[in-house]
Amino acid sequence: MYALDAPVSGGDVGAKNATLAIMVGGDETAFEAMIPIFEVMGENITLQGGAGAGQHTKMVNQMTIAPMMIGLCEALMYAKKSGLNPHHVLKAIETGAAGSWSLSNYAPRILAGDLDPGFAIKHYIKDMNIALESAKEMGLRVPGLELALQMYEQLVARGEAENGIHALIKYYES
Repeated sequence: MYALDAPVSGGDVGAKNATLAIMVGGDETAFEAMIPIFEVMGENITLQGGAGAGQHTKMVNQMTIAPMMIGLCEALMYAKKSGLNPHHVLKAIETGAAGSWSLSNYAPRILAGDLDPGFAIKHYIKDMNIALESAKEMGLRVPGLELALQMYEQLVARGEAENGIHALIKYYES
């Protein structure tokens, strides 16, 4: 008997479109046997290592997003406050060094006022807490993640738990 850990990234849209990134940890033989099933759900399917490696990879994903969302929201607020057209700014920067999936997908939704979740804040807080606990066990300081968690917890206190993680913009708008 084999077991794999296989967390995913891609949110509701990725699940509906079968385009999830699937980060797998466990035995290679079991992984190879499961590939046809994983392919029904996703496109980017990678064996990361032994048991637990999929979960650690998911935490790396979540830790990467946290400060990125802070930067994205701060940049959009800066663009607005400085009198720039945020849509033009996005067009100018999305193919340069600032370009990312988050910039191309979340920023337009933020500007349109669409805060519906692809991944809800309440679930993201759960993942950030898991990542923080794991980092502490490794003796790793992660102040960017700690800051993001505090900001998202403040949004939950204001009733924003069901909104998508890009609703972090509300932290800056209030």
